[in-house]
Amino acid sequence: MSHLLRRSAISATLACVLVLALSGCNRIPDTIKIGVIHPMSGARAPIGQDLFNGAKLAADELNKAGFKINGKPVTIELVMGDDKGNIEAGKEAAQKLVEQDVVAVIGHYNSGISIATAPFYAAKNIPQLAISTNPKFTQLGFPTTFRTVGNDTLQAAAMASFAASELGGNKYAVIASDSAYGKGLAEGAIAGLKKANKSIVLAPTVSEKAVAFDELVAQMKQAGVDTIVTSMSDFQVVALAESLTKAAYTDVNLIGGDDMFSNDALKAGKNLKGLYATSPVLSASEYPNGGKFIEKYKATFKIDPFYGSHYTYDAMYVLSEAIKKSGSADPVKITAALSRLSGFAPVTGTISWDAAGEQRYGTVGVYISRSGKWELQQRSDRW
Repeated sequence: MSHLLRRSAISATLACVLVLALSGCNRIPDTIKIGVIHPMSGARAPIGQDLFNGAKLAADELNKAGFKINGKPVTIELVMGDDKGNIEAGKEAAQKLVEQDVVAVIGHYNSGISIATAPFYAAKNIPQLAISTNPKFTQLGFPTTFRTVGNDTLQAAAMASFAASELGGNKYAVIASDSAYGKGLAEGAIAGLKKANKSIVLAPTVSEKAVAFDELVAQMKQAGVDTIVTSMSDFQVVALAESLTKAAYTDVNLIGGDDMFSNDALKAGKNLKGLYATSPVLSASEYPNGGKFIEKYKATFKIDPFYGSHYTYDAMYVLSEAIKKSGSADPVKITAALSRLSGFAPVTGTISWDAAGEQRYGTVGVYISRSGKWELQQRSDRW
């Protein structure tokens, strides 16, 4: 009797091994964890919350629809991380996500933090889908880096092209924020303006927290600057406009990047000749399916979308498609599936990446401040 029981146990074990070898089905867990990490506290917390909301809306929809891997029902669990808009805090938060066995990460917002944390995720083969725009992010050489929008090479070209051809300036000042994002964007804009044979009379770099600009305005006034190109944030542009007004030097055009593309920055346009912003993060309303997304977002969170939640919403859907195609919860296989994917994103359309993880269909828009709102002037992927 004991001999028969042993033979039965051996047969059952062999059968289990055979099933594993053929399908690997019991390697698929009941729940998979996906990290969503952005500035959830600090000055950029509203943006971070908006980006998290987009991913949550998509995850809830996928779970409600009955998400499956190889036919097995699997629950998607989002793990929130708060990088606080700070590189060191971002590293610490990224390490915590890695330790929680997430299979993928949607984040970060800040370029400097995305660049600093990319090695943490790459070490564990965890794919990272970032809305950050600094080109260095995808130049790190990791197969795990994926950008969900156009980069600052394209945005800088848009800034320089529009400033040179549409604003009719003769003397330019390029003011760079000293963040990774700010310096890279300003350098690209300078290169574009030089290519267009424009005169750059001032090119200062200021702290990303600077708000005192009286001295700089005096220098611009003395140099006869008529066009300002900047990578500073919205609150800094408002402070600069206040200094320009105080100096009675407002007959200037100002064009900036997506860090100033907010409702708060519109205050800066009241007295200036013209206020413009560029952004690779296009509004959801600019897409054919954006209206439906906005309705769902408002119904769920009782507020309007604030920034780029439609991109994290799409990132979640693209990730889910890659996970299904990989037939696995293994980050290595998910990364490989992402690199091959040309996936339909519900709001923004097809998403696919080149060998470096750069978005193939990135677009940058140029907006003008008019009647207290941002209005699209031009949009292109060929600046």
